[in-house]
Amino acid sequence: MSEPDLLPASDPAWRITHLGRLLGHALRRFDERVLWLMARNVEVPLALANLAARDQIGAAHIHITRHLAIGGSRLTDLALSADMSKQAMGDLVTQCEAWGLVTRVLDARDKRAKKVVFTASGLLWLGAFEHAVAQAEDEFRTAVGQDVATVVTLGLEAYAGADGLSVS
Repeated sequence: MSEPDLLPASDPAWRITHLGRLLGHALRRFDERVLWLMARNVEVPLALANLAARDQIGAAHIHITRHLAIGGSRLTDLALSADMSKQAMGDLVTQCEAWGLVTRVLDARDKRAKKVVFTASGLLWLGAFEHAVAQAEDEFRTAVGQDVATVVTLGLEAYAGADGLSVS
C-alpha cells in the first residue's frame, strides 16, 4: 500500500470542527472569562486579584475552586473529584496554600489524615467565583440566545451524565 493510500479520503476540516475541539475551546473561553471577572472583583483579596490579572492563576487552579468541599476535602478525594492525579492536585494545593487560598488541617475523623480547607480569603475567592460564573453564563445566554443556551445546557447535562457520572 502506498503512502497516499493511507491518507483519509474525507475532508480534513473535521479535525478542527469536531465536537470535542469545540467543547475544549468553549471551556477555555469560559474559564478565561471567569478568571478575568474574578481579577476585577473588589471582593477578591488584592494579592489574589493581582495573580489572576497576571495570568498566574489559571484553569488548573479553578479545579480546586470547583471541587473543594465547603467543609474541606482530603487530597485523594479532591484529586478524584477533579479527575487529576493525587500528585498533580498536591502541587496545586501547595501553590494555592502559598497564595492563602487554602490550608491543610487535621481531619477530625482521622487524626493521621489532613484535609484541605478554604481560608477566609479562599472563601472570598469562592464567592467571587460564583458571581463570575453566573455573569459568564449570562453572557453566554446573551450571545447565543436563551433557547440555544437551554438546549446546550440540557445536551451537555445529558452527555456528561450518560456515563453515570454526576454533573454536580
